[in-house]
Amino acid sequence: MLFIRYGTLAHTAGCLPLRELTATLQTYNIDFVQLALAKAIQDIDLSPGKLSPGLASYIGEQFDKAGIRIGVLGCYINPIHPDPAIRRVEIDRFKEHLRYARQFGAPMVATETGALTTFQEFDPYRYEEIGWDALKATVEELAEEAEKWGVFLALEGVCTHTLSSPAKMRRILDEVPSSSIGVVLDPCNLIGEEVHLQDEIVDSAFSLFGDRIILAHLKDIYKDGTRTRHGASGQGLFHTTEFLNKLEAHKPMIDVSLEEVTGIDIKDTVTLLRNLRH
Repeated sequence: MLFIRYGTLAHTAGCLPLRELTATLQTYNIDFVQLALAKAIQDIDLSPGKLSPGLASYIGEQFDKAGIRIGVLGCYINPIHPDPAIRRVEIDRFKEHLRYARQFGAPMVATETGALTTFQEFDPYRYEEIGWDALKATVEELAEEAEKWGVFLALEGVCTHTLSSPAKMRRILDEVPSSSIGVVLDPCNLIGEEVHLQDEIVDSAFSLFGDRIILAHLKDIYKDGTRTRHGASGQGLFHTTEFLNKLEAHKPMIDVSLEEVTGIDIKDTVTLLRNLRH
């Protein structure tokens, strides 16, 4: 059997010196991490322009010695920032991550896509269209860069962001037809408050872009009065077992990054998730 492999955000362990970070993560019983450099590594200057093949390889080697893959570099920029100068800085930072991803051992660099209402104050009638055009231009540029370096640009949809639905994710894949673009599927982020529609939303995602999923995020949905909140996987309102079964059917042995879980609870969460399906 080819089982799903579980990991988590490296900075779940905190922002620590590199060797302390890898030693801590080693105790979590995980296969990989999603590494956001500045959020996780305390003792190395990783500001824009500092990366080199040697530095990236060194960091990758320390994770490898700990028996943990760097499955994805997290570089969560705002690709539709309304200030073009700030947007350019963000895009250039992301492109630097794409250039060095392979030296870290990571096949992809991931980002979300900016708030749906970003341009609402500029144009209350056309703001979604303006945001879409900005996103498309950014994605085209980043996809071209990803192609050069043989890595994936990984896009994550969120119900309140520019890619707010499975249909919009499908649309960007159609409008920017690059094989270097993959999808980070976080079902709970797409579901939002529409918990009663969760199966339809999840099934729509698999139907529209199941073949393009390269990473999944997993958490759970809990009621908090009249609103919902996110928390650790496996004990809330999200249909976790059904989702994992569908995910494995589409993408055997895919990486699943656990969110909304603390370091001390990760081992128990991984055990729970594995037991749900056996």
